[in-house]
Amino acid sequence: MGRVILGSRKGKSLIFTAKTRLRKGAVKLRAADYLERHGYIKGLVKKVEHEPARGAPVCEVVFHDPYRYKLKKELWVAVEGAHTGQFVYCGSKAQLAIGNVLPLGKMPEGTIISMCEEKAMDRGKLARASGTSCMVVGHSDDMKKTRIRLPSGSRKTIPSSCRAIVGIVAGGGRMDKPVLKAGNNFHKYKVKRNCWPKVRGSAKNPVEHPHGGGNHQHVGHPTTLARSSSAGQKVGLIAARRTGLLKGGAGKYKK
Repeated sequence: MGRVILGSRKGKSLIFTAKTRLRKGAVKLRAADYLERHGYIKGLVKKVEHEPARGAPVCEVVFHDPYRYKLKKELWVAVEGAHTGQFVYCGSKAQLAIGNVLPLGKMPEGTIISMCEEKAMDRGKLARASGTSCMVVGHSDDMKKTRIRLPSGSRKTIPSSCRAIVGIVAGGGRMDKPVLKAGNNFHKYKVKRNCWPKVRGSAKNPVEHPHGGGNHQHVGHPTTLARSSSAGQKVGLIAARRTGLLKGGAGKYKK
């Protein structure tokens, strides 16, 4: 009997769960309502603050509830240029300005956007990491679909009713600074979850990992695994359709 491998323990054990106690909350756009679909609503940026384990700063935006006498707070990813005291506008009739939220169909081609919805009303799924952004590439003739360029460079066609924030996510260039020492990585992952340091499978003993053991560190067998493999075998390239380097893909994004 081998030991229960690390990958199997991660699903079950509580010591690998994310550290969420000090986090500010889920980052989402306003829930789409009649006011946003047919006009606009004004909000005020109250705070711009750091959230543990997130590279990008978050901002708290306060709106008046359109139906009841109360305020509604929303947590957004802050875009570059956002500041406290700034008025932001959400809706199909809002102006094209940094920090405002508009449907993609109302944006001209070439607009830089972030926190873009993937499906209408899902409140923002794409380009939320620090320094990332999407770009509106074009609209269909009937203005029902919009093509955007994702941070990876690939293009995606989504409904034009999807909303997004105008601007690029703040906190860019975070990865430019070298780590320099292991202590910096220690503190980086301490606030995220227990996933560092990572020991290579071939550096372990046979009891701890399917790639372990052997004189000289080597795997000794193909690393591709069937989807139907048992849990203790599932390491490496699970149910890989293809392996190796991607070749000849450079022209894919030039369309």
